[in-house]
Amino acid sequence: MSALAQELPRAAVEARLVALISSAAVGLGVLLSGFVLREPAPYELYMAGLIGVWALFGLRISRAVAPLLVLLVTFNIGGMISMSQMSNLMNTPLYLAVSLFLAFTAVFFACVTEMRPQLYGVIFQAWVIAAVCTSMLGILGYFHLFPGAEMFTRYERAAGAFQDPNVFGPFLALPGIWLLYRVLTGSPLKMLLYAFPLLTIVGGIFLSFSRGAWGLFGASAILLTAVLFLQSTSGMFRLRIVVMSIAAFLFLALAFLIALQIPAVADLFTVRAQLVQEYDGARLGRFARYGIGFALALEKPFGIGPLVFGQIYGEDTHNIWLKTLMDYGWLGFVSYLTLILWTLAAGFRILFRTRPWQPYLLCAYVVLIGHIALGSVIDTDHWRHFYLLLGLIWGAIGLEYRHQHGLRARSASRFPDF
Repeated sequence: MSALAQELPRAAVEARLVALISSAAVGLGVLLSGFVLREPAPYELYMAGLIGVWALFGLRISRAVAPLLVLLVTFNIGGMISMSQMSNLMNTPLYLAVSLFLAFTAVFFACVTEMRPQLYGVIFQAWVIAAVCTSMLGILGYFHLFPGAEMFTRYERAAGAFQDPNVFGPFLALPGIWLLYRVLTGSPLKMLLYAFPLLTIVGGIFLSFSRGAWGLFGASAILLTAVLFLQSTSGMFRLRIVVMSIAAFLFLALAFLIALQIPAVADLFTVRAQLVQEYDGARLGRFARYGIGFALALEKPFGIGPLVFGQIYGEDTHNIWLKTLMDYGWLGFVSYLTLILWTLAAGFRILFRTRPWQPYLLCAYVVLIGHIALGSVIDTDHWRHFYLLLGLIWGAIGLEYRHQHGLRARSASRFPDF
């Protein structure tokens, strides 16, 4: 009896230790996603090892998450078929290997959050830390506040620890939306605790001078506020949402006006704020290439091969839908379209249900909608955080499936058939 009494606490301690180690491992992976100065980045190397280790010790793909895996694998099979149309493979096998790896990261995050919903908090905290750190690097780099700071800028725009400002800005969207959610719904006493990191992240988004990132954050913030307003039945809470939204808007507007007093910021903002840039509306600009590409897709159902479009026309597709047609063929396009529609429909179905993980789902969902819209003017194919967003939403889909299955099982045990 005494041996059993000693064994139980030891087992509990070991289980707690394993949980802490696994949480820290997942958090570190998300943290590394904010630092991609070179490829392969530490994120790829680390996540490859983490997924392998977790697969050896109990990673399980549930029935609810299985469609995510099937659609992403089918999508990449389309890329392999498209590769067969190329006379010179160049670096295409490596490109498709990265695509498949990122697909597995989405499935991994879906599986681990379904298994342990507590990981949502770890993932969001790690993402906020990564966003604040890389935003600070971008801001410091933009203003050249230390020697060598220019390595954190590209094209005179803040890029943080990323290779491209147009990826840096969207990466910051979810942490910014999560902090905004905490400001709108959290204790007023903790508002300043969230205000500084939120201002830092918004500053990074602004100084990235990415029109897509500006629109993404603005649209996601509006969607978040609207959902919170509609979801609540409390008049006082709705009033608070309105007041806090106005206060947050005025605060950010004031910071924006202060930033525009700097001549370099004002000049670049004037240029980037134009809806149509020269490279968009030129004879073979971005919009003209859309028409050329979609017409070509009708003639090439297997695609033309990954990255070939850019070699032919001088610039890549800058449109995820055209990208899937050219690089992954019709099979890839149908798989990707099905994945997006399935994710949106299944996510929306559970979006307003009161669950412990609902706040995380809500923030990830509104940001994903923004990314889908953004994909119409930019290629999001190899954005690491996009696959993380997919994984977070599918993890919630899996959790809801488990929750409903448990309710049915308990109901059946209470009222057995006679």
